Amino acid sequence: MLAPSEVPLPPASGAWREGDPPGRRRWWERVEPLRLEAGGELPGVRLAFETWGRPAPDRSNAVLVLHALTGDSHAAGETGPGHPTPGWWDGLIGAGRALDTDRWFVVAPNVLGGCQGSTGPSSPAPDGRPWGSRFPFLTQRDQVAAEAGLADALGIDRWALVVGGSMGGMRALEWAVSYPERTRALLLLATAAAASAEQIAWAAIQLHAVRGDPRWNGGDYHDAAPGLGPHTGLGLARRLAHVTYRSEPELAARFGRSPQGAEDPWRGGRYGVESYLDHQAAKLVRRFDAGSYVTLTEAMNGHDVGRGRGGTRAALSRVRARTLVAGVDSDRLYPLSQQAELAAGIPAADRLRVIGSPRGHDGFLTEVEQVGPLVGELLG
Repeated sequence: MLAPSEVPLPPASGAWREGDPPGRRRWWERVEPLRLEAGGELPGVRLAFETWGRPAPDRSNAVLVLHALTGDSHAAGETGPGHPTPGWWDGLIGAGRALDTDRWFVVAPNVLGGCQGSTGPSSPAPDGRPWGSRFPFLTQRDQVAAEAGLADALGIDRWALVVGGSMGGMRALEWAVSYPERTRALLLLATAAAASAEQIAWAAIQLHAVRGDPRWNGGDYHDAAPGLGPHTGLGLARRLAHVTYRSEPELAARFGRSPQGAEDPWRGGRYGVESYLDHQAAKLVRRFDAGSYVTLTEAMNGHDVGRGRGGTRAALSRVRARTLVAGVDSDRLYPLSQQAELAAGIPAADRLRVIGSPRGHDGFLTEVEQVGPLVGELLG
């Protein structure tokens, strides 16, 4: 194990860059600029994506898997060159699993605005320099419009299933409302029809943490030397977010008031839960980009499926997909009341399903043995 002084400094951005190992990624490039909901357009749009399984001749077996805020296209598979972390839903995707790749063609794109191969603030703008502070404001609808172009390129007229949780659930819902004829079944996990005031408030603090870092430099830091990116601000944002992702009973059971090893909190040492948050922050700054964190967080804050559609009820009534909505009973960030609104408002939705978990919001990722049967219901 390396001593702290021997650990390499993190790069200014943890984004995937041209020249890095591609891993399992493939790319789709949009020919024309993407018109944005907030006005203007984004040229040079490119989405990274990964696939598992084989498409049927008529593409009727295609499943779209949409990741949450700090996820990426690597939904399944091991770590390796180009993939610093294992698949975030590895237990759900693969031969014999709920998304059985012997039967289904699974597609997972990296969201527009992300940092793992798709166009985002760390990507080259038309002038060859990173977009940085010049990157435009995006909405979930912009991101889904880009994903619809990817679907067209893959020859997929209609998804057998669109599934996502948290931010991925926002996009899954937008798919079913914007393209009801292209979404046969829908699984919404730990998500909402619109970002709530409290969710925006938690996110606003995280945005202030990133932007308040002197090394943020207005968003133009991508050419900085290792160790000189806005790591402090991004790390603080991650610590705060991670507390909202877990539950108080879980943190109490795992850490209580115990110190970290031999450290003494009365003499400059840390409690165990502090060490845990430090670890989460250190991991994220090495694999994520602060600009993408800001871009995607702002897109989540702007999420409102009823905007320009006559309100939430009218928007949800447009969904034609057979739908299951599930929430996590210990989720304090996306409470069950938000999923209950979705289940009540979507015409083809079944009753609200509840995932039992002590892990809070992250339960939609960790409780694969409960999520898998929901997938099975929709694909059976």
